[in-house]
Amino acid sequence: MSAPAYTGTPAGGQVLDRTSLYIDGEWVASAGTDRIEVLNPATEEVIAQVAAGTPADVDRAVAAARRALPAWSARPPGERADYLEKAHEALVARTDEIAALISRDMGMPLQAAASIQVGLPAFNLANFARLARSFTFDGPEVGNSLIVREPIGVVGCITPWNFPLHQIVLKVAAALAAGCTVVVKPTEVAPLAGHAMASIFDDVGLPAGVFNLLSGFGPVVGETLAAHPGVDMVSFTGSTRAGKRVAVVAAETVKRVALELGGKSANVLLDDADFERAVADGLAKCYVNSGQTCSALTRMLVPVDRLAEAEQIAARVAGEYQHGDPSDPGTRLGPLVSSAQRERVRSYIQKGIDEGATLVVGGVESERDLADLGRGYYVPATVFSGVTPEMTIAREEIFGPVLSIMPYQDEDDAVRIANDTEYGLAGGVWSADRERALRVARRLRAGQIEVNGGAFNPGAPFGGYKQSGVGREGGAQGLEEFLETKAIQR
Repeated sequence: MSAPAYTGTPAGGQVLDRTSLYIDGEWVASAGTDRIEVLNPATEEVIAQVAAGTPADVDRAVAAARRALPAWSARPPGERADYLEKAHEALVARTDEIAALISRDMGMPLQAAASIQVGLPAFNLANFARLARSFTFDGPEVGNSLIVREPIGVVGCITPWNFPLHQIVLKVAAALAAGCTVVVKPTEVAPLAGHAMASIFDDVGLPAGVFNLLSGFGPVVGETLAAHPGVDMVSFTGSTRAGKRVAVVAAETVKRVALELGGKSANVLLDDADFERAVADGLAKCYVNSGQTCSALTRMLVPVDRLAEAEQIAARVAGEYQHGDPSDPGTRLGPLVSSAQRERVRSYIQKGIDEGATLVVGGVESERDLADLGRGYYVPATVFSGVTPEMTIAREEIFGPVLSIMPYQDEDDAVRIANDTEYGLAGGVWSADRERALRVARRLRAGQIEVNGGAFNPGAPFGGYKQSGVGREGGAQGLEEFLETKAIQR
């Protein structure tokens, strides 16, 4: 089947045909005939159709990846890096087009989509190319043993809708650099970035079978991929509930499972912090991508005697988060990804009210302020205060623009509250004393902590403690996830 035309983005009522699958270096038809409609969350209009893949499609893709594995894994790492560098160049050249595609697919404002939704995967393609060239695959020697690291094999990658291209590239670029071949099942909610990435790999001449793309539903395609005996590893990003299911299914074939799951991250503002800076930065870290970020700092912990000050600043700053058309440069909060996600967030806001939290700003009632938008899955920027650790909004991941401000008594109490969660993905600490902030950061049980608003580093390892996941993505540690270790006695 000839390759679909991937130039441009849907406009003027156009519905893109993305019903082909990419298997063994070709665009092919699914074994089934069912289709999935893809909606623009800002307009609620259908913008594309993709195939609802079948278990037979998984079999074809895994077989292609297994055939390609010996030759690909035998290539020198520098040659594998060459393909990643070419893909990096192709992605950068198409930044505007793919940013617009992702913005329409899942709702992030266009300017942010260019820098985050495309910028991060572009960085990682280049970074994993560099790592492929510099990583020590052979060595060290331990006594009479040579320690070597080899690709784990065929990897099944199951990816989410909130950062649809970034999460594909984090897995795929690391796996390819390691010498693995991959089968990717992107989210059915926002699948178009996956098809665009497949077209890039096709354009740069990646050998057939090294990268394969299947669209479809998680319980059908995702579970078949996780359970498949021809898959040596599953790398999954998504909800903790779904991650547990992937782990159970994969256990039947005793394959490696890497999980990047949910979060309920605490942002600890110590008593000497600059609250003007810290609260504003904290809201930004909570509201990025309309709150649809697993590492969002959704719990802001403040000293009880500065609670009113934090509330006042948060109310003022939250009012600056303008909703609107994602293509409008003034828009800071786009829609949530779907009607179901909007209803989920609304239900959590109501639970916060019902359980006695103080609604500082936003909430369901203020949605009348969004009426002029006409349509779209919007939820107002919302702040609760007086949130206690047992409240639902303090314990469960909301995945929307909802901040919970929680008072604490002293530093030990702040650390206790921060760690009193089943999650452990990210966190933050603010203090005028940097060394004090670092000491508190070391006490937080989470995989990535920022101090005084430290910038996100895509070259550093990312992943969680506890039910936030297993394994790491990004950087050298992300590459190591896709390697097996062998000792050769001589």
